[in-house]
Amino acid sequence: MVDEAGIAERYRLAMEIGLLDERGKRLWVAIEARTAGRGGIAAVVRATDVSESTVRRGLEELDRRERLERGRVRRAGAGNKPIRETNPTIEQDLAKLLEDSTRGDPDSPLRWTSKSTTKLAAGLVAFGHHVSALTVQRVLRSMGFSLQANRKTREGTQHPDRDAQFHYINQTAKDAIAAGEPIISVDSKKRELVGNFKAVGREWAPKGCPVEVSTHDFKDKELGHAIPHGVFDPLANEGWVTVGIDRDTAQFAVSSIRAWWKHLGKARYPQARSLTITADCGGSNSNRTRLWKSELQKLADDTGLELTICHFPPGTSKWNAIEHRLFSFIATNWRGKPLESLEVIINLIAGTTTNHGLKVYARLDTGSYPKGIEVPDEQFAAINIHRHNFHGEWNYTIKPSVTPK
Repeated sequence: MVDEAGIAERYRLAMEIGLLDERGKRLWVAIEARTAGRGGIAAVVRATDVSESTVRRGLEELDRRERLERGRVRRAGAGNKPIRETNPTIEQDLAKLLEDSTRGDPDSPLRWTSKSTTKLAAGLVAFGHHVSALTVQRVLRSMGFSLQANRKTREGTQHPDRDAQFHYINQTAKDAIAAGEPIISVDSKKRELVGNFKAVGREWAPKGCPVEVSTHDFKDKELGHAIPHGVFDPLANEGWVTVGIDRDTAQFAVSSIRAWWKHLGKARYPQARSLTITADCGGSNSNRTRLWKSELQKLADDTGLELTICHFPPGTSKWNAIEHRLFSFIATNWRGKPLESLEVIINLIAGTTTNHGLKVYARLDTGSYPKGIEVPDEQFAAINIHRHNFHGEWNYTIKPSVTPK
């Protein structure tokens, strides 16, 4: 009886120590098959990952006592021809398929399909090439291609003064810090559905015991949604997040800043005379929104602070400090966790920390913030706004009213 277990173990050891190259493997399995006698070929095939044809080729080489040149594992001319020899135009045709698909040629067979190796192989068949998806993969790699994911780097149309605005924001922040005045970065995080819904990301759990969530992400009318608006204080490395349940409006955004000042800012900066705010150019804190400026005027009047606002140019919101110094860590902290209730959301936000000492506070805001509030011309004209000489639409200061309430 053939000892298949012994063959498998010897083969495994020979492969582990790198003893066998392609020819060595053929001869090794041939010797094992011949030593085993009757049924040896079948036993070797079952005990190893080598095919029957390879075993038989090895036996033929043993019978011929074939000697090869040093360093060779096959006879000269043996084996499959390189793909470039059998299909000399394959790289050119493959490049054409990829180019047409990328630039959006409507006549390309891959214009509206994924560029998988299977689809590319099918496209090459139309050019007369008979290749498999595996062959396409090898050719792609030889051409310098690799699997690539999308990367968020394009920021839309670049404003000619984009970099200059970055420098202006940086200098304004430096001046405020030198004067001992606070600066904050503000923004709203995307709206989150509240309920037992699938969460992005993964976290460690017992194997085979994933958290069970709803199969569909339909809004629960009773639980509703949550809108986190953040305020990040880079000097204190502290974050303040107001979680709203209504709408992300300018009223809501300024209410969040007001709450930060009331609960954290005022005690931390008791001598402050001004507050510098960096924000995006869109959303609830858009530089073109009248209500945003009107609400800031109310905040300036109530606190007595001069509010200096600097907006990042359009399409550059990811440069705002709050994105990479607060929101990114909150997203990491609640990855893979269903946001089952507002209490869960508040606790996950407040539980966010980093090795560099970030501390986050969270507060629920159940207020109503209706859309469509218009600011009449007279009210807007009364705003005590002073636009800066450099891009006054992005950079401006709102001072308390001349005649306080």
